[in-house]
Amino acid sequence: MKLSLFSTLRGYRKEYLPKDIFSGIIMAAVSIPISMGYAQISGIPAVYGLYGSVLPILLFALFSTSRQFIFGVDAAPAAIVGGALSTLGIAAESEAAMDYVPAIALFAGLWLFIFFLLHADKIVDFISTPVMGGFISGIAVTIILMQIPKLMGSPAGSGELLELAEHVFAAAKNISWLSLFMGLGALVLIRTFKKLAPKFPMAIVIMALGVLSTVVFHVDEKGVVLLQSVERGLPSLVIPDFGNVDLTQAAGRGLMVAVVIMAETLLAENTFAFRNDYKLNDRQEILACAAGNIAAAAVGCCPVNGSISRTSLNEQYGGKSQAVSITAGITMALILLFGTGFIGYLPVPVLTAIVISALMDVVETHLAVRLFKVSRTEFYIFMAAGFSVLCLGTIYGVIIGILLSFVAVILKATNPPRSFRGMIPGRDAYFDLSKNRFAYPIKGVVIYRFSENLFFANIKIFQEDIENSIQKDTRVVIVDASAINSIDVTAADRLDAISASLKKRGIRFYLTEHSTQINDQLRQFGIGHMIKDGMVRRTILAALHDAGIEAPYELDVPKEDETKLLRRSIAFLPAEEENTLEEFAWAFGDDAVKEIEESVHHIIEQLHQIPDIQRLSEEGLEELLDNWHGLGVLDEDELLRRIELHMDELPEELTSDRKLILQLLEKRRGKLKEKILAEHPEVLERLEQRRKKLEERLEKQNPEAVQKWKHWKEEHLKD
Repeated sequence: MKLSLFSTLRGYRKEYLPKDIFSGIIMAAVSIPISMGYAQISGIPAVYGLYGSVLPILLFALFSTSRQFIFGVDAAPAAIVGGALSTLGIAAESEAAMDYVPAIALFAGLWLFIFFLLHADKIVDFISTPVMGGFISGIAVTIILMQIPKLMGSPAGSGELLELAEHVFAAAKNISWLSLFMGLGALVLIRTFKKLAPKFPMAIVIMALGVLSTVVFHVDEKGVVLLQSVERGLPSLVIPDFGNVDLTQAAGRGLMVAVVIMAETLLAENTFAFRNDYKLNDRQEILACAAGNIAAAAVGCCPVNGSISRTSLNEQYGGKSQAVSITAGITMALILLFGTGFIGYLPVPVLTAIVISALMDVVETHLAVRLFKVSRTEFYIFMAAGFSVLCLGTIYGVIIGILLSFVAVILKATNPPRSFRGMIPGRDAYFDLSKNRFAYPIKGVVIYRFSENLFFANIKIFQEDIENSIQKDTRVVIVDASAINSIDVTAADRLDAISASLKKRGIRFYLTEHSTQINDQLRQFGIGHMIKDGMVRRTILAALHDAGIEAPYELDVPKEDETKLLRRSIAFLPAEEENTLEEFAWAFGDDAVKEIEESVHHIIEQLHQIPDIQRLSEEGLEELLDNWHGLGVLDEDELLRRIELHMDELPEELTSDRKLILQLLEKRRGKLKEKILAEHPEVLERLEQRRKKLEERLEKQNPEAVQKWKHWKEEHLKD
């Protein structure tokens, strides 16, 4: 086993120490209510959550390569274990539970160690964000529903959705209004302070207020349940009594817990590492998780996991290294030795509110909203993973989640991005016909781009696309295979069949633009004759030449577009109705005009902030526009024109400087015209046409701004 603590402390600066110590103390304080609550969820007494916040955290810190990730008793493993006990009919905090829970933690640690030996960190790459997000959200919602009866003064619920609903209704019949008031009040305070002062550890204050309510108002005498008191002292090392444990069940649950711990921890750790610019050793992190869980079993605790919420808090408080975890572990040990007296005074509804608040942050509603907007398929996968946990339990949720991950991979591979290509008059490249209004296919030629590896599950789509594209006058089919990196034997045989079928119909077939690796595979699969028969060409252009199709290419232009092309020597890419933008339209699609207007407003704001506008030179103006130079001179010309129309947004104190700015804008537009004339004289006519069309459109869209600009131009530039 490799210790990584010293590698995470390499380059440590002494100025980090105060923040690391402070953040570590905060981590320990925050972990008190959260760890106690999750321990109860897993089916063991609350104090074991504190036990799991000493040795497991210290061992994780020794092995981890993450500078800031915090380990401890957390939601997902606790929920899986609690669900497992419920399924097995084992009562929480019973003797059987005290044997089963650490046994599951031990098996989870052993499975993680096996994953480490097998280099299994790559498995995480096959668990998609929607699946993991839905799974974790389903667990969080399940635990919240389990905790609701405790807010009302009843024991926690158990089971799946219908059973949990029954527990909630049963608790509502025997509700303790004081318990509910305390729990909901604590929850509202925590959520409010989280928004107003996210760095303030309100959970600790709420816990203190709960203890105070017991000492001063004796709420326990009025029906409010308190936590059991805990004796001082560090945890004893324990060995699970395997004679009372079904090893098959414990090992199976341990495997599920291990998969979830590995996936959730690695995904979260990599997110924090990327955000804070440091590297991780994923395999080493699995070892750190294994060590932490074996340590948790040794103190009788439930499985432990990386905590996203506590790591986020650590990031807020400026923790820089695993010295935070070391401090947190030592602080928790001191609390166990000298400060456990408060636990017996802590009202259960208050602790429950703290747990529910933490779980609310685990439910990834933001991810669901994002997926709903951008990818309905992934949104449905997210919801399916969440509801499978909620309705069927965590065990089936894990299985369904993993299956959904593979389904998502298969769906993407079997329905890849693909397009038919053509040319825009005056351009040398090949454009997607469906996205470029003035792109047309070459007469008698089908150019087909397939953006995925070819294998048994998608070769039928490939074949159907080509067959459906064949017209009466088709003479050549060219496949742009630049995005194809591999083929399997099924795809190879089908390629051979497609080429033979087309040859019988007098149609030439070409495979182009691919890497030499594809040629090697063609030979390996026994269809190397395609290369010898001339069906494989390095480029699309070479395939066209081989087929006897030379430039200038005859394009298959619809009659309604012929007049437009006769009027314009060069066609335009679509942006607005008049198709004025080029690269900008390509980059931003339907949002092109909105984006260019936002750019104009941003430049105007920068002009506001220039301390001495009189010193603004043409080079200074170019610097303001620098972000957009890469989008082409035609786009910049329109950007400059739009800036002119927004000159009235300059503050009153800069009114006298408008003349200078207008002069610089005019000078810059003149230079763009000179640049086009020198480099692409054939485009000059197009520039003038664009400017004319732009003026006509702007006159319709904002006549008042256009008239103001003309007035200012006459007034300021007449000399």
